[in-house]
Amino acid sequence: MNELSVLQAVRLKGRPTPADVAGFVGGSEPDATSELDALAMKGLVVEKNRRFRITAEGKVALETALQEERESIDKHALEAIYDDFTPLNADFKRMVTDWQQRDGEPNDHSDADYDRTVLNRLHGVHDRLVTLLERISAIAPRLATYPPRFEAALERVRAGDHAWFLRPIIDSYHTVWFELHEELILLSGLSRADEAAAGRAE
Repeated sequence: MNELSVLQAVRLKGRPTPADVAGFVGGSEPDATSELDALAMKGLVVEKNRRFRITAEGKVALETALQEERESIDKHALEAIYDDFTPLNADFKRMVTDWQQRDGEPNDHSDADYDRTVLNRLHGVHDRLVTLLERISAIAPRLATYPPRFEAALERVRAGDHAWFLRPIIDSYHTVWFELHEELILLSGLSRADEAAAGRAE
């Protein structure tokens, strides 16, 4: 557990608890608490009711750390990964839309067969993602926490708890996907605005 990982967790999660941060970085809650308290002492995060928010100083420190990380990564390998992620992201977005809507109307999820057909596509997307995650972890070891997070969400979906597909307030498959996409954008030195202009924003 390092400063970069914890600051990134706080930035992406918004106002996480130590348990949220521990889940993001793949460490224990006591270790996350200790690291967060240390960052608070340095003025990089602030705490209220045991939820943490990144400060302006924290954002500067995070950007500096991310820039150092970017400089250490094989840029050609990252470009190839992002090129392969882009069509996969498009497939995932279509699946999300099909889950939320049906024939142009909100999906009321009354048709179990329809929902099952949509969710069955998730397994194919996940299989392709696993291979990509191996490549991502090889060039950016900090992101090796993502495979178990995706697996945990997928197992809950497979068990019938469909909230773990898209619900935003938990570590659902969509939440983890959004955060991974953000990581790839930042590693590439891009922004959400750049991606939106290119039609690739999640």
